Amino acid sequence: MEPLRVILQKYPTLSVLVFAVAFRLVHRLLRDLPIPKHVEQDKVKSWRWRNLTVSLVHSLLTGPWAVLCVFSSPEMTSQIYSSYTTVDYLLVCISSGYFVQDAADIILSGQSRASWEFLVHHAMVLLCFMYAIYSHHYVGGTVVALLVEVNSVFLHTRLLLKLASAQDSGLYRVNKYINLVTYVTFRLSTQFYLTWYIVQHFHALDHAAFFLFTMVFMNGMILVYFQRLVHTDFLRPKRRAVHCGKDSAASNSSAKFVYD
Repeated sequence: MEPLRVILQKYPTLSVLVFAVAFRLVHRLLRDLPIPKHVEQDKVKSWRWRNLTVSLVHSLLTGPWAVLCVFSSPEMTSQIYSSYTTVDYLLVCISSGYFVQDAADIILSGQSRASWEFLVHHAMVLLCFMYAIYSHHYVGGTVVALLVEVNSVFLHTRLLLKLASAQDSGLYRVNKYINLVTYVTFRLSTQFYLTWYIVQHFHALDHAAFFLFTMVFMNGMILVYFQRLVHTDFLRPKRRAVHCGKDSAASNSSAKFVYD
């Protein structure tokens, strides 16, 4: 694996762009898969469907990968600044490529204004990830942060089911409970742990103020979206929960934004 690390670290920008192109190819391949008729007939919904399927592929790849990295090198949770392996570094490069591709997809599809929250999120994530890639610091912390992608699997599945008007299906009901549990265990817990770690080691970490600001900003967002998620899936009356008008579309867009 050492030759791979040398190549990735010698050409970090090129590596990220290669993975961005790879995710774009995934996007292209997924276009050949069938989608619900009513989604296909709506330009925005069909774009969102394809965008979400690529996001789901990214989460299915990086979520379990991050879990395996943490279990194989548990010391990275207490040494987020310096601890990492070649596999960890590769994971961060691949995930960065996805965020570059997703941001480009939003912009090139003319969805920038409607999806500006996505772009703000992706910009903040890429600043942190690219810092880790170039400096070789915080790679372990970035891998720990990617544990949130375990929850993203169920967030994206939820939104695809909503686009397919399948809120009354058994799959949606099962998914919403798994989504709730993983939101707490993988998203909230991960974010709050990293925030606590930076506060505890503030004076020993490089650029700690920047990373703390980023974490606090992200924490605020995920708490807002958690409240919306709980309200939509567990507190809102059933008659309104299946509504597919403008309010529902706005809710879907915001929910997908929560890291992805």
